[in-house]
Amino acid sequence: MKYFGKSLIIPIMKKKLLNFAKYIFSDRKKAAIFIVIMMATAYLFLKGNGDEVPQVQTEQVQKGTIVSTVMASGNVISSNIENITTQASGTVSKIYIGDGDQVVVGQKLAEIDLDVQGKQNYASAYSTYISAVSSLNSAKNSLELAHASLDVVYDEIKGHDEDEDLVTKETRIRAETSQRNAIDGVITAEAKLNSEALSLKTSSPAIYAPVSGIIKSVTIAEGMNIGATETASGARANQRIATIGTEGLPIVTFNISEIDVVQVVPGQKATIILDSISDKTFSGKVVSVDRVGMITNNVTSYTTIIQFDTSSDQILPNMAATANIIIESKSDCLIVPSQAVNYQDGQESVTVIIDGREQNVAVETGIFNDTQTEITSGLNEGDIVITGISTSTNQTTQGRSGGFMFGGGGAGRMVH
Repeated sequence: MKYFGKSLIIPIMKKKLLNFAKYIFSDRKKAAIFIVIMMATAYLFLKGNGDEVPQVQTEQVQKGTIVSTVMASGNVISSNIENITTQASGTVSKIYIGDGDQVVVGQKLAEIDLDVQGKQNYASAYSTYISAVSSLNSAKNSLELAHASLDVVYDEIKGHDEDEDLVTKETRIRAETSQRNAIDGVITAEAKLNSEALSLKTSSPAIYAPVSGIIKSVTIAEGMNIGATETASGARANQRIATIGTEGLPIVTFNISEIDVVQVVPGQKATIILDSISDKTFSGKVVSVDRVGMITNNVTSYTTIIQFDTSSDQILPNMAATANIIIESKSDCLIVPSQAVNYQDGQESVTVIIDGREQNVAVETGIFNDTQTEITSGLNEGDIVITGISTSTNQTTQGRSGGFMFGGGGAGRMVH
């Protein structure tokens, strides 16, 4: 058989196809039969590949209430639990409480037989505490003397308010300055004494309740040895022996993005879900928003504190939480699914079915959330809008962030 090069085969095939097309479309009946056969073949081919005829998804425009929220994640930082700690080391000799017991502030909870290190630390803390008591007494004495000296000066210059000479003025100012310094000295000494009293209490062989409440999570037992650990700086670290549940409302801290923080203000309501209590939803309100923010890995976030409206024994410190902060809500407004709204060239639109045909309609929107969008103009209640198309193997949807459009700007295609 004679070989024909590629340059000869292609023109011959084109000529044969052209002749075939002229033969088919020279008669309407032949052309119709040919088109039906081709469409059937294409349908069977698509069906054999697992595809189906696309189905248009629609929703009716309705009136209702829409809530716009900002979502954030964070952790419980306070759940009305006070830690009972000690820096004492030794053997637990007595325990006077158990889980569930009601205690009052100052009540003795346990006793420890101090070891050598514990006794040394307690003696050192006691010595420092006595020194602080002495310093406060000295500061109070200095203040009394300053008061007396100032009273003498005031008595000497009585009646000379208008003709006070420079020497008298200097004497008065010195006395007033001494009094203010003496007052500052007392304040400083009191603060020092409070600090040393706390150190003495944490080193003491007797452990007392710091607040009133219900005992939880006792972690010591009689005969148990406990030893105080040291921090990196060499200071003795507190060891927790139990917790006390107190009255109050739990607090959660959240990190808000720089996009959302401008919408969040104190007083806004929020719904809170804890990962470990997924079957319950709690309510709360924003009590604080940090407007300075912090940058982590080039991402800026702003700390927002939300306080629960109610307390629960199930809420524990460090639990992971998710909050939806309510920014705005509207009732009796037109609502469509958010995926029905298109953005294209700065214009918002939806695809509406009118007399069985798709038609793109320009709209104006109001508030929105992840699932719903308010329509302020362009639609009426009861209108049918297209939210997407789907098949058995894939689904295509339109949404607020995309530019996907169904049909053209006029009458559009026929919907079956």
